[in-house]
Amino acid sequence: MGADSRQDRVARWQRRVEEAPDSAAAHFNLGLAHTERGRMMAAEKAYRRAVELDPNLVQAWVNLGGALLMKWDFQGSLEANQEAVRRKGDLVEAHYNMGQAYLYLKNAEELVRCNRRVLELDENHPAAHYFLAVGLLATDQVEEARAACARAASLGYQPRAEFLKSLDRAEKALVHSDTTSASPEATADGNAKEE
Repeated sequence: MGADSRQDRVARWQRRVEEAPDSAAAHFNLGLAHTERGRMMAAEKAYRRAVELDPNLVQAWVNLGGALLMKWDFQGSLEANQEAVRRKGDLVEAHYNMGQAYLYLKNAEELVRCNRRVLELDENHPAAHYFLAVGLLATDQVEEARAACARAASLGYQPRAEFLKSLDRAEKALVHSDTTSASPEATADGNAKEE
């Protein structure tokens, strides 16, 4: 869609909002038009108005959460997506958005939880496999992280080079700790004093 047609779409939905200011659908569609243009502040305003008018417009909650995520308002994004999930629990995009917010809030356990939920709903979601791997690595579940990363790659997701390096280092450290740790019996024998 060209820039002119996107601008036309914004103008069309702005007129519709002016004609029907109490139409949640019109505000929602205006939010979509602003989102397409990358105008997250205007999109947020339109989505907020849509959910004020119709709190059961679940996709408006999800899109509000997405717009807030793009504005780096991670707590606001969580709250909007949690509201969407309260109203309809099987929304892949809402769980994924929450995982992304938790990623930036540095909450690895919740990142893992959200991406596991995404994969319960859509087992072939490439990005969810990757971000599950990120969370698993952050929680020292290295082998599971490798498996999730491999699954993401098999689905066409390109893992970041920095992540792959971190995963390799974690695997090497795991192998090193396995080869240098001694059994309890060996440690006891080695520490025994001669009488």
